[in-house]
Amino acid sequence: MSTKILPQPERADIRVEAVLQALGEPVRLQIVRVLAEHPEGVCCGDIELPVTASTRAHHLKTLREAGVLSTHTEGTRRVSILRRDDLDDLYPGLLTGVLTARQ
Repeated sequence: MSTKILPQPERADIRVEAVLQALGEPVRLQIVRVLAEHPEGVCCGDIELPVTASTRAHHLKTLREAGVLSTHTEGTRRVSILRRDDLDDLYPGLLTGVLTARQ
């Protein structure tokens, strides 16, 4: 089975403005919370969200392009993983603060 990593910024190119903007939308924040609970990654379609498949894809793309998550293919499935190490290294405490904030 071939694996392909979808385009994403390198660690050094992740900007706090893009990360904060991506995390500022409730559905995207919900995605990040799910990914934080599954460090091994989650198949994108397995995340229950109150949106259509195309809207889900848009939110995942926004998070990926901001550097919040990484997505790779496994056959016909897309698996997303939170880029926690990168974000913690660049912006210590940011992700922890966001994830522990009251919902």
